[in-house]
Amino acid sequence: MTSTSSPIDLRSDTLTSPSPAMRKAMFDAPVGDDVYGEDPTVNALQESVAALLDKEAALFAPSGTQSNLLALFAHCDRGDEYLVGDSAHTFRYEGGGAAVLGSISPQPLPMAFDGTLTLDDIEAAIKPTDFHFARSRVICLENTHAGEPLPLGYAEAVASLAEQHGLGMHLDGARLFNAALAQNRTPAALAAPFDTVSVCLSKGLGAPVGSVLAGSQMLIEEAKRWRKVLGGGMRQAGIIAAAGLYALEHQIDDLAQDHQHAEQLANCLTDNFGESAVRVATNMIHLNLPEETYAGLAEHLSDIGVRVGRPRWVMHRDIASSDIEALCRAIQGFSTG
Repeated sequence: MTSTSSPIDLRSDTLTSPSPAMRKAMFDAPVGDDVYGEDPTVNALQESVAALLDKEAALFAPSGTQSNLLALFAHCDRGDEYLVGDSAHTFRYEGGGAAVLGSISPQPLPMAFDGTLTLDDIEAAIKPTDFHFARSRVICLENTHAGEPLPLGYAEAVASLAEQHGLGMHLDGARLFNAALAQNRTPAALAAPFDTVSVCLSKGLGAPVGSVLAGSQMLIEEAKRWRKVLGGGMRQAGIIAAAGLYALEHQIDDLAQDHQHAEQLANCLTDNFGESAVRVATNMIHLNLPEETYAGLAEHLSDIGVRVGRPRWVMHRDIASSDIEALCRAIQGFSTG
């Protein structure tokens, strides 16, 4: 097979580049000093996200890692703890920031592939009121996790338990819009059980940078203080906020094509490797192949200009239907023998 005309990168949906229309929106964006609350484009982005998620307020942050950290800082004091899945992004992939910078202890719990923690495990982990223990303050969930949306009704059950124990609820909703499309629900409906929700603009939505934290006015005001402390107070940030605003206004529905591409490519992989070797959810494909087989497949794809990392392939807006067809032909041409 001949090399593709441009590289196909399946490592993550963070690899998207802003479209010409998005770049024009950034160029044309009116700006002000956001630390003073005077950047009109940042303000418009924050108001848009708050409305989409039906929350009182929202706050623009440079990254999803920071927006999650701001939520934990808003919910917790030093010596408090958050309950979280042992495979969750906020526990495993954010540098231990809550503990390092906030003196907030994580209480990791077993996490299923769909992002759920059992209610029994959550309840058993909630600490009694006793100065020997860190104070349980907030439960953190993730939607989607490994591409899987949280089961409908699950977050409401956890929220009911949290309310019984006086705990807050935070959602790492980096790919919340993928979940909403997959389950035919509004983002607001999926965000409703949570006090704070972080959504990412720089993954499937295609913006080059940024995340937004939404929640009550009180929690967002607290988060705003911590954003400044953490160095996230930006000045004429409307230039980058404009990309996120454009994505929300024009590119949410495009995520459905990423889901379709994932299904299409998963079918090709299933034909070649068998049903047990392939799991697909929203825009992600997970491969369960022998290490040697996967290494050979990765090398085979690399020879034609396709980049893969770990056996998690992520579809995004910079992957065209013609790319999926090329990938299917390449997979069909790969021999495990």
